[in-house]
Amino acid sequence: QAQVVESGGGLVQAGDSLRLSCATSGLSFNLYHLGWFRQAPGKEREFVAAISWSEVNTNYADSVKGRFTISRNNPKNTVYLQMTKLQPEETAIYYCAAVLRRGALPPTREYEYDYWGQGTQVTVSS
Repeated sequence: QAQVVESGGGLVQAGDSLRLSCATSGLSFNLYHLGWFRQAPGKEREFVAAISWSEVNTNYADSVKGRFTISRNNPKNTVYLQMTKLQPEETAIYYCAAVLRRGALPPTREYEYDYWGQGTQVTVSS
């Protein structure tokens, strides 16, 4: 049974950096596209970043381009989200998701992902 587990969340100040990790088990990690989404209080879950199974292709939400970096370590079955210059409005639960590759590009829509973690809380204070 596939499992997806996020870690690395916490309380930071505006302008700080934070790195989230997402470890998976029970799936052939190197065949999966991986994505990060977030859900702020009272808002819908939104796409943040995604990386293809091959590591060649990445996608970012416009709001995080240039500040966030997604990467993966296939031997460790882990995907990362390096976040810099965090802002209070980015306070949210951050979720990791996985989907078996269908094409070269990682998807950006929530419904395209099959496996989800429970999320990790990121709180950015002003």
